[in-house]
Amino acid sequence: MPRSTANFQVTRRSVATLVACALLAGVLPLSLHADKKKKADAKADTDAKIKAIDYSNIVWPNPPAITRIKFTAWYASDKSVRNLEGNKQKKSTWMDRLAGTQSNDEVFSRPFELVQPYGIAVDSKGSLYIADQKVGAIFIFNTETREVDLIKNTVHAHFVRIIGLAMDDDDRLFVSDPGLRHVLVFDKDHKAVDAISDGIVDPGGLAIDAQNRLLYVADVQLDQVLVYDADSLKLLRKIGTTGHNHELTSPGDFSKPAGVAVDAEGNLYVADTYNNRIEIFDADGQFVSTFGKAGDGPGYFSRPKGVAIDGDGHVWVADGMQDRVQVFNKEGQLLIALGGHGLLPGQFQGLVAITIDKRNRVFTTEIFPGRAQQFQYITDAQADQERDRRAAERAKAANDRKAGESATQVAPAPAAEPAKPN
Repeated sequence: MPRSTANFQVTRRSVATLVACALLAGVLPLSLHADKKKKADAKADTDAKIKAIDYSNIVWPNPPAITRIKFTAWYASDKSVRNLEGNKQKKSTWMDRLAGTQSNDEVFSRPFELVQPYGIAVDSKGSLYIADQKVGAIFIFNTETREVDLIKNTVHAHFVRIIGLAMDDDDRLFVSDPGLRHVLVFDKDHKAVDAISDGIVDPGGLAIDAQNRLLYVADVQLDQVLVYDADSLKLLRKIGTTGHNHELTSPGDFSKPAGVAVDAEGNLYVADTYNNRIEIFDADGQFVSTFGKAGDGPGYFSRPKGVAIDGDGHVWVADGMQDRVQVFNKEGQLLIALGGHGLLPGQFQGLVAITIDKRNRVFTTEIFPGRAQQFQYITDAQADQERDRRAAERAKAANDRKAGESATQVAPAPAAEPAKPN
C-alpha cells in the first residue's frame, strides 16, 4: 500500500479513540470553567460575608445593658487592605502600568501602611494623627473619608524614632523623637517651626494643657515629667526624681513613665509604667493621689503605657502587657474594661497608646498588627437619656396593659331578652 494512502487509513479502534479524545477535550474546558466558577462564587460569598458584618453591634457592656462603648472603625493603611465595607483596592499589573490604563495616582496613591504605630493625636477638624516609628512618618487619616496624608521623614522634617504626639487648640503638632532627644513643633500647615531640647534625654508621651498653656513631656530615661510653657517653649519645672535607675516607688516619683494626659481642670495623669499605677498631679505639679498595682485581675495593671481622659472625667488606661483598656473614676474605682489578646475589633496586640478627642471618640494604637482602632464613648448624660427612654417605654407599656385589663373588667353585661308572652 502506498505510504500516502496508509497515512489516511484508520481502524475502527482509532475512530473510537479519536471520538473519546474529542469528547474529553469538550468536557475538560467545561470542568475547568466550572471550577473557576465555583472559586469565583466562593470568593463572592466570602466578600458578601465580610460586607455583612455589622460593626455597630460590637459594644460594651453586652445587651440588654445600656451601651457605653461602641466600636466604630479601624485604620491600618487606606487602600492596601480591606476596609470596613469589604472593599479592597484593585491590584495593578505591570501590563496595566505599561499600557497606561491606570494612572500613577491610582496605582501608587497609597504606598504606605502602618507598621509600628505609637503616639496618636486628633486635630480640630477631627483628623487622626499617628506616629509610626518604623515607617518614619506621621500618618494623617481623614476619619470621614478614610483618605490619608503623610508627614514624611527627610521631606517635611528629620525623624529618627518618633514616639509621642500632642495637638493644641491651634492645631500645632508636637512630636517627641528620643532618637534626636527633642520635641519637634509643627504649625497647622505641617511645617516644622521649632524644636525643644532643654532638659530632654528620652522623650515619650506628650500632653497639652490648653487652658494653662502647658506642655508635658514624659522622659523615660530621667523618670520625670518635664513641664514647658506651650507658647515660649521654656522649661518651667520637673516632676519626679531622677538618678535612681528606675527604682523609686514613692508617691510622686516614677519608674519609666510613658503616657500622660490632662483633664478639664488641668490635673495631670501619668502612666507610671514600671510601678504599674496611675499618678495624679494638680496644675502646679503637686502630687494629688495614685491608684493601681501590679496584677492581672480586674483593676490591676501590667505595664500601663497609655492614659486618656473622657468628657466625664473618667480615666482610660491602656495596658501594654494585658492588651486591655480599663476605665476608672478619679478614685481608682474600675467602671468597665474591654480588650484581651487578639486581632478582632476590641482586641489588641501590643497595645501602646490611647487618646480621646472632644467628641468622645476613643483611639488606640497597637504595634504588632500595625493598626489603630476607633471607639465611641457614650457619655453619662447620653446613658441617662437612654435609661429614661427605656423607663418611659416600660411605664407606657404597663399603663396600656392596665388600661386594657380595666376595660375588660367594667365592660357592661349583655342586655337580657324581653320575656315572651304565654
